[in-house]
Amino acid sequence: MTDSTENREEILEESEEAKAAEAKAAETAEAADEEAKQEEGATSEAEGAEGEAADSGKESGEEKEEEVNEEGKEAGQDDSELRYLRLMADFQNYKKRVEKEKKDLYSYANEKIMTELLAVLDNFERALDHDTGDGFREGIEMIFKQLTDVLEKSGLAEIPALGEEFDPNVHSAVMTEETEDYESGKVSGVMQKGYTLNGKVIRPTMVKVAN
Repeated sequence: MTDSTENREEILEESEEAKAAEAKAAETAEAADEEAKQEEGATSEAEGAEGEAADSGKESGEEKEEEVNEEGKEAGQDDSELRYLRLMADFQNYKKRVEKEKKDLYSYANEKIMTELLAVLDNFERALDHDTGDGFREGIEMIFKQLTDVLEKSGLAEIPALGEEFDPNVHSAVMTEETEDYESGKVSGVMQKGYTLNGKVIRPTMVKVAN
């Protein structure tokens, strides 16, 4: 009887321990499930954050690409404007150069013939220096005046020299002399007249310069 009672008590104790173990196992399982759910939630949040970051990066990349394209278009427009302005400037310079060349051509087209006619003028003046005392001189003077008028209309002009300050741009000094009639550095004598054609020196004046 006593053995039977003890056996029953032992069975009851084992049953209670089994129940306690089952309860503990259940708690452990519930905790594991809770932890798994938390991990799952964290993973979902992380994936959501990564997705948002990817979308944001994609949008940012598209915006940057659009900005680069716009900047490229603006740069292309600036380059086109610069090229156009350079072409316009080159064209204007070309027009000015052509106009100047045409003007020079018209102004100095007669330079060669004018230079050759200067010798004729010199001979006329030499002839007029010899007074023959008859009507021949008057005829020579009239022809000389007619010739000089025609040449002056074509742009020929005599270079002032006698008594002027010596100017190496228009005067050619042949000699110097001591004289009281002119100050030092002044042209004291003309040995050959000089001329300009439309402002350009075609023959400098051969002069003597006072010391």
